[in-house]
Amino acid sequence: MTDVLTPLIDVALTVAREAGALLVEGYRTRPQAREKARSDLVTEFDLSSEAHIKKRLAELTPNIPVVAEEHGDVPIDELAWYCDPLDGTTNFVHGHPYFSVSIGLMKAEEPLLGVVHAPALELTWTGARGTASMRNGQPCRVSDTQKLEHALLATGFPPDRSRSPHNNFDAFVSAMRAVRGVRRCGSAAIDLCLVADGTYDGYWERALHAWDLVAGAAVVLSAQGTVTSLDGTAARLSVGHLVASNGALHTQLLELLGEQPLRLP
Repeated sequence: MTDVLTPLIDVALTVAREAGALLVEGYRTRPQAREKARSDLVTEFDLSSEAHIKKRLAELTPNIPVVAEEHGDVPIDELAWYCDPLDGTTNFVHGHPYFSVSIGLMKAEEPLLGVVHAPALELTWTGARGTASMRNGQPCRVSDTQKLEHALLATGFPPDRSRSPHNNFDAFVSAMRAVRGVRRCGSAAIDLCLVADGTYDGYWERALHAWDLVAGAAVVLSAQGTVTSLDGTAARLSVGHLVASNGALHTQLLELLGEQPLRLP
């Protein structure tokens, strides 16, 4: 499998960097945005990045379908690319550097490889099953933190958090009482990669989409981390409820989050 995935990592890395260059053209320009939903924005740069990614992946891997965010694509069971052309659009619109291009490969809920490129941060992570995770070309792996009270975690909140049953508020408050700190920076793909490189000890979020998660989950797994659903069962990235950690803290984190009711769709 490694021999098959290695050239595909190179494909995803090339395309992610190309898309990142398109995004940089709009960074700090305060681009116009429209609301798909409250606090869920889309810009011309989301659309141009997605169009470029789809075009280039179709050219380079014509036999692998592409699932992307902005044009209503739905997850499929066969081998497919899952792409977020601009993860962190709200940040991007406001000139915040915490945004990324995320390109992952998944088959039947198993993330196989991922590339997450954060052009404004000048950071790129890669990972694939059977290989080491890399941060800017250097090997990285998850932290060795053993106690939840020493942990730095990350999370996020859904765009419709004012009315969503998955608003994550109660879990956030519980975590803030139990751990060293919780960060909320607005790009799930980057948050997952910061678990993979040992910056964060764990991350959880509810009500995401496969294109938000596949690439980052693959990077975490190849960094020897653990990824599951919030109930501890195998991760269902198409559902969008996820916990990722360094592994050593995973049971503790699940127990903490399990104090809050989880209503699966």
